[in-house]
Amino acid sequence: MGSGLGTLAFLGMPNLQARNAPGSDLPHHDATAKRVIYLFQSGGPSHVDLFDYKPALKKLHGTELPKSVRGGQRVTGMTAGQRNFTVNGPIMPVAPRGQSGVTISDLLPYTCGIADEISLVKSVHTEAINHDPGITFINTGSQVPGRPSIGSWCQYGLGSANKDMPGYVVMISQGTGKNPGQPIFSRLWGSGFLPSNCQGVQLRGGGAPILYLNDPAGIDRDSRRKMLDDIAALNKIRLDATGDPEIETRNFQYDMAYRMQASAPEITDLSDEPESTFALYGEEARVPGSYAYNCLLARRMAERDVRFIQLFHRGWDQHGSLVPHLKAQCRDTDQGSAALVQDLKQRGMLDDTLVIWGGEFGRSIYSQGKINNGRDHHGRCFTMWMAGGGVQGGRMVGETDDFCYNIVKDPVHTRDINATVLHCLGIDDKRFTFKFQGLNQSPTGVEKTKVVRQLLS
Repeated sequence: MGSGLGTLAFLGMPNLQARNAPGSDLPHHDATAKRVIYLFQSGGPSHVDLFDYKPALKKLHGTELPKSVRGGQRVTGMTAGQRNFTVNGPIMPVAPRGQSGVTISDLLPYTCGIADEISLVKSVHTEAINHDPGITFINTGSQVPGRPSIGSWCQYGLGSANKDMPGYVVMISQGTGKNPGQPIFSRLWGSGFLPSNCQGVQLRGGGAPILYLNDPAGIDRDSRRKMLDDIAALNKIRLDATGDPEIETRNFQYDMAYRMQASAPEITDLSDEPESTFALYGEEARVPGSYAYNCLLARRMAERDVRFIQLFHRGWDQHGSLVPHLKAQCRDTDQGSAALVQDLKQRGMLDDTLVIWGGEFGRSIYSQGKINNGRDHHGRCFTMWMAGGGVQGGRMVGETDDFCYNIVKDPVHTRDINATVLHCLGIDDKRFTFKFQGLNQSPTGVEKTKVVRQLLS
């Protein structure tokens, strides 16, 4: 029975509606987005090379980074022992694009083509300087593992809009930049202290997208339905006796698995996509598990009202071999990311779908080792972009200094990014709480946050 129902694979399957959600006042205000597609670039994309346009860097390339710019700030153990911190300018030109003048690198020609649809936040910052704390921080609001992910908070508060699919779906791809990239842990889409039916469901890249979804030989749909009904009746007896909410969650897991036996294969069957789709996304979109394929699946899930779709793409950690690895990583992701935005727009879905692109931190202006060898982690400032879902395209928020090292205008913390995402979904992050360990926990912690209103239409 376990193999047929997929109980292990579906542990934590989201239910149809958020239960015991934080009051009946959600949404707190009119939402501008119905759903979110989060294109998470794991490893730390280089804002220096991709978005942060600084003409002065041409002359500064190869010079020593002034101590006054570093300001005694801590760096990772990978470069702390360097005698020299040599300024390494962008490996390809970064220039204003489109009518809006949003600054994007030649490394991202397809993203250049959607410059007027996206808005850059150039002043994102974080306290984390290493990968696991950084990626945990931006996804859960804390560097300490164990808190719910932002997708789980959305599932908890808003529930699922599609009764046949979970409200929070995750897909992972590996780039050809740094291979293997930094590990991706399932706790990044975990529910933490929220009910377990709020955690994300991962779709695999190859073979069966979800393990154990098919019924074993000899079991038909009617038999499966009757067995599930009988199990639910037994579980109800136990639930009444113990009050354990995990029993109710288990019933939802079984029931969702039953419905997904029909819905999930249809979403991953691309045979109904016209050739124009693959011309837009590229031939890689035919390859299960590739970034472009996952971007196409994200659009298909968005069409079916999956509320929170998160893609994790590994390989952005360019400590060495900066030039070939960064170019390869951009080739992996550029067309798929731009195609997704274009596809949503031409289908009339971009207005109510919030698309986010970014990683856990940026990269250093100084070279790790010899010039053009690589870049270290940099959390003092980095760039993310957003599109759709209430975000006005063609804007740039925040400024950094001439060295892309410190923020000089409009700092935006990673918590502010998450507060803005929730705002677009109609949620005030500080009014949205869950009682745990005697405290009213919020998605962005106790620190003060702000919505990045310069982005909004």
